[in-house]
Amino acid sequence: MSQFNRTYPSGNTAPVPPPQKTDPLAHYQPIPVKSLKPLPRKRRKWGWWLVVLVLVYFLAPLRTNLLVLGTDRTEGMNIGRSDTILLLSIVPLQPYVSMLSIPRDLWVTIPGVGEDRINTAHFYAEASQPGSGPNATLETIRANFGVRVSRYVSINFDGFVELIDAIGGVDIVLEQAEGGLPAGQHHLDAGQALAFVRERYSSDDFYRMRHGQMVVQSAFTKMANPVNWWRWPGVIKALGRAVQTNVPLYDWPRLGLALLRAALTNTIDSHVIDRDYVTPYITDQGASILLPNWDAIHPLIVELFAP
Repeated sequence: MSQFNRTYPSGNTAPVPPPQKTDPLAHYQPIPVKSLKPLPRKRRKWGWWLVVLVLVYFLAPLRTNLLVLGTDRTEGMNIGRSDTILLLSIVPLQPYVSMLSIPRDLWVTIPGVGEDRINTAHFYAEASQPGSGPNATLETIRANFGVRVSRYVSINFDGFVELIDAIGGVDIVLEQAEGGLPAGQHHLDAGQALAFVRERYSSDDFYRMRHGQMVVQSAFTKMANPVNWWRWPGVIKALGRAVQTNVPLYDWPRLGLALLRAALTNTIDSHVIDRDYVTPYITDQGASILLPNWDAIHPLIVELFAP
């Protein structure tokens, strides 16, 4: 018998449909739910701050003035005079470097001493208090030239030889015979470079200042070339032994990078206080000095070192 034809007590049979399965939740209306978007991630800004700090370190302050002294003191000598006086103005942002060589025989007023050659400021201070020569020269520069400079680098002849030797010598080009060398291109080792910047028999002091600038620029250009970067450890080691300075250690990378960038981009501007800015004079004691023409010198100072 079919399951749909069941017998009821009355004796009648009728088809009974199967029970329908119903969903108990069918009469409930679904609640629309908006899809949730993931919360935006907060971007970490420390990376940008790091970039800003690095840029500020390498590009600020906008200008740094630096006094470079080459003293004639050698091993065994307690006191020396500043044989080379070079003012640098470094602008890392451009980059740009200006150099001004000051003749050692320039007649100036030395604070606490009186009128004398500018290179004697170092000598008098060292005779009074060893190690105070660079600061005395800084004070003399500020008093006479009005340049805001508080940092110095001082190197003696022995240190100069050691540094040039670490660089591997320098290359210079002479348009005419000078400094005891014929015209043309020359590679100078450490001893030859020292003789070139000190030579005074076939050229005067103005040429000697230009020779010093040529050697300095050649050294910058050579060390800026990636081919010579392997020499940097030896150069840094030589600098540590040969240089007396008050430049903080944390400033060396910033100033060094600015100097190398200027050398690579050929933006080193060199000047000399030469015959156009001075008048040769013989004192009553027979000393040869250079009287400064401040009316001509001050505009040059403003051009090179003004903020």
